[in-house]
Amino acid sequence: MTTDASVTAARRPGEQALTALGLGAPALDPADASAHTFPGGGRWRTEIPSCEGPEALAVVLKESSRLDVPIHRISQGSGVWMLTDAEITEMVDATNERDIELCLFTGPRGTWDIGGSVRSDSRGAGLRARGHDAVAGCVEDAVRATELGVKCLLVADEGVLWTLHRARQAGIVPADTTLKVSALVGPVNPASYSVFEHLGADSVNVPSDLTLDHLTEIRRVSGAPMDMYIEAPDDLGGYIRMYEVAELIRRGAPIYLKFGLSKAPGIYPWGTHLRDVTLDTARERVRRGRLALDLLARHGADGEMAPLGSRLPGRLNRFPVEGSTG
Repeated sequence: MTTDASVTAARRPGEQALTALGLGAPALDPADASAHTFPGGGRWRTEIPSCEGPEALAVVLKESSRLDVPIHRISQGSGVWMLTDAEITEMVDATNERDIELCLFTGPRGTWDIGGSVRSDSRGAGLRARGHDAVAGCVEDAVRATELGVKCLLVADEGVLWTLHRARQAGIVPADTTLKVSALVGPVNPASYSVFEHLGADSVNVPSDLTLDHLTEIRRVSGAPMDMYIEAPDDLGGYIRMYEVAELIRRGAPIYLKFGLSKAPGIYPWGTHLRDVTLDTARERVRRGRLALDLLARHGADGEMAPLGSRLPGRLNRFPVEGSTG
């Protein structure tokens, strides 16, 4: 699949002024461009993360309409277990009405349980599910969420990912459920990215400090959709890569542009005691998205957005599941 000429022809930041001053950048190498797209066309989708509960969701939807920010996916970070059935149903109904994919985090994770290693200097096993009971909690969340109409699940453990992939192969959760890998366990090389794809990931959140060359390396071995914070929360480094958005798309497509927020308080696990900051940061994430989209438009790189309402990843490579014909 070839890269559309409109991507390679996009103007780079400061290009005309710097060229006039004799400081022009080298020409882009067409070999660096990703050859992959989303099924049905398009090289990028958008995501608003950390949308914690129905009230925050309402703020995001209102602000996205006001600022004309197209949204393909809205994700939540505290977890299914931090929401009531009524709250989940309200979020499902609101996103279905706008044809937006809703993604909820599954179950217990290492940063919140009684394990001490995660609080050591090495950070131990991080977000991973410790022991059988933690895996069971993630599966419980997955079954409950999908029964309530949630179609995308966020996971932070390779074993949970493989278990949920097997569960959808077996019909325990719907076959069209999509599985998204958390940034906090995201792969940093092409080999590990490919492993996540084979374990069942439908999109993989890579850390936001990967270089452009790293993205090209990944795209040479995998076409699985990539998620990347254009602005990362402070606990993920606080990186702001606004001026690289066009090149991130060119190198990393198919890619979800995630509009995070640095210099903001942590809100996981969310509750009403964090209401004001949760609503304020939800509103600002949408505005950050508008800034990134405006920048793409100024540089002539805002074409090839995937159609709104599209959510499936296309055909991906999987490890065989014993007893499955899928």
